[in-house]
Amino acid sequence: IERNSILLFLVAVTSEDIKAEYEILLQELAEHNPELLAKKRILAISKMDLATPDDIKKLKKLKLDIPLIKISAATNSGIVELKDQLWKELHEE
Repeated sequence: IERNSILLFLVAVTSEDIKAEYEILLQELAEHNPELLAKKRILAISKMDLATPDDIKKLKKLKLDIPLIKISAATNSGIVELKDQLWKELHEE
């Protein structure tokens, strides 16, 4: 993980608390190696094909300081957007 220039986090839209799960991942990262927190990050919200109207409302209220991409492996939605965002982040100066 230390050799990667960007970190992609994946949390399911069906999670009770997406922000809390993301923060747990950050805490685990900091415990492993605090220097990793300086890397660029993207959060992919998976299983969007299972999202309920309440899930969508929660996502709209979610405030994070990193790009958030909604994806579904089952329907392939958001995959191109995720790849484009990764490309953009990798090639920014």
